[in-house]
Amino acid sequence: MCGICGLISLDGAPVDPEVLESMSETLVHRGPDSHGSFVSGGVGLAARRLAIIDLAGGDQPIANEDGSVNVVQNGEIYNYRELRAELEQRGHRFSTDHSDTEVLVHLYEEKGLSFAEELRGMFAIAIWDSRRRRLVLARDRFGIKPLYYSADARTLSFGSELKALTQRPEFSREVDHDAIRAFLTFSFVPAPLTIFSSARKLPPGSLLVWDESAGADGITIETYARPRPAAADALRPESEAELAEELRSRLRDSVAAHLISDVPVGVLLSGGVDSSALTAFAALESSRPVKTFSIGFDERAFDERDRARLVASRYATEHHELLVRPDAIELLPALAHVFDEPFADASAIPTYLVSKLAREHVKVALSGEGGDELFGGYNYYVGHALARHAGGLARQLRPLVERLPSSSKQASTLDNKAKRFVRGAGLDPLERHLVFKQIFSAEQLASLLVPGTNGRPPLELLRPQYDASEGAEDLARFMHLDLGVYLVEDMLVKTDRASMAHSLEARVPILDKEVAEFALALPSRLKVRGFSKKRLMRRAMEPLLPKEILSGPKKGFSIPLAAWFRRELEPVAREALSPEVLRGQGFFEPDAGHALLDAHVARHDDYSRQLWALLMFTYWFERHATSAGTAL
Repeated sequence: MCGICGLISLDGAPVDPEVLESMSETLVHRGPDSHGSFVSGGVGLAARRLAIIDLAGGDQPIANEDGSVNVVQNGEIYNYRELRAELEQRGHRFSTDHSDTEVLVHLYEEKGLSFAEELRGMFAIAIWDSRRRRLVLARDRFGIKPLYYSADARTLSFGSELKALTQRPEFSREVDHDAIRAFLTFSFVPAPLTIFSSARKLPPGSLLVWDESAGADGITIETYARPRPAAADALRPESEAELAEELRSRLRDSVAAHLISDVPVGVLLSGGVDSSALTAFAALESSRPVKTFSIGFDERAFDERDRARLVASRYATEHHELLVRPDAIELLPALAHVFDEPFADASAIPTYLVSKLAREHVKVALSGEGGDELFGGYNYYVGHALARHAGGLARQLRPLVERLPSSSKQASTLDNKAKRFVRGAGLDPLERHLVFKQIFSAEQLASLLVPGTNGRPPLELLRPQYDASEGAEDLARFMHLDLGVYLVEDMLVKTDRASMAHSLEARVPILDKEVAEFALALPSRLKVRGFSKKRLMRRAMEPLLPKEILSGPKKGFSIPLAAWFRRELEPVAREALSPEVLRGQGFFEPDAGHALLDAHVARHDDYSRQLWALLMFTYWFERHATSAGTAL
């Protein structure tokens, strides 16, 4: 695991090594063990390394035999041993003992731009080919590892985090209005957007290629992989029992591959089915006790420590716990630094803290991201199924349901679920999905944003992903939408930034290529049926997990945000969202923050997600916008 960055001169001028070093220094938390760079005329690559595999010999950049191809990588290649053996048979000579990164230069020599198709892993890769005078950037098929880039008439720059790009003196911090509207709708800024107009994210499963002979016009983006659900007439026909056995086998194989490491590996154990499954397989594959790490809360509705302990006890893990209390709000400025752009998933707090806890004991941890999107774990998948049959009734009941008082005592309250359902049930499928998930509605945004803060309708950002699954079952299309947008831009961003802030490598075995291809070929009835979610996953894990885990509700690392805004967090929010502060930012109506907070405290409704989004935008703005002295 590493942080990578680079500069390519598009006009032939030599790159500035000091700028490259400044970019690299912003990523030291991603790789504190060593650093290196390659600079040649108009090309510069740099890497900060977190040593996981081949501790002595894997420093980057790494070159081929004659030095004509150089590579830096953020991530891990889990099939590097098999690839290395094949490449050695074809005559390639390796200089390291067992570095997974060195495989990349020789695989590129052998396969050219199709090299990424051969990889089983999580990665963001930069390759400089001096013979062809070509730069190749590659991102893994599920977007597990991040990669940002920026291009103007003179320079192409790239980096593992947005903060690396901002080190170029010429970098513009003009805020992208499309990104603001998208953030306030989704809680994150979706690819290819970033919060800055001058930077973009490389989409998952894509290559960015720059050819020197074409100059500034030589940048192209190509897709090498785009996982999609199988067509409705091409789904797996086997029985549920047979498929459960195969899923169990594929998951165990994936966990075994993800345990490959020269340093200790643990598991982030939330108490849900996915992380519990990883713990079970890790224990079965390990010769020594697995280290597990859990987060808890004083509020019982949010506390899963009892369930996590059941799994830890069953597999005799070395279990560690941390209790999260409202004083964690002191972390907000740190989170604004960690995430680079506005990010409003409040579970970033416990993820950040459990990563800190894990790093005190291990250097690598397995995490359960991907299980809900691939196997049907979210409540609103049930809502979609119900909407097909009860859309008309929901429209009739909406006035009554909207008047329900907000309890906000549980992690996901029945009244809030009901309100979202009646608001979206009568809409067309894509609009319904947006309503089920959005933070601010279009009507709320119209009242919140000042005139002139225009942007594309957020629905347009979802449509390409949704359209790509045409021909699949209805439910499979919603899960595919989440796989390509919500998972990539929320769940994986949260896990990557929170873990790497503590120099912890987080691996996600459920997003392994072999597991995902299997999941995408399953009928929807094996994922969601009636009110039952994640059916096949639960059946597959019946022999290995306690029944309390298999039948328990989903909580994850959610936090008691609504209660905190009515207690400890209220004065913080009242100061941060004051009319003076919002007026100074220039994007929101000055009185909007206090109006929302007053309504929330008075229990008119649960506005905690909206308040959290505005709060995190304010902390981001103070850290990354005004600190640069930029007029926005």
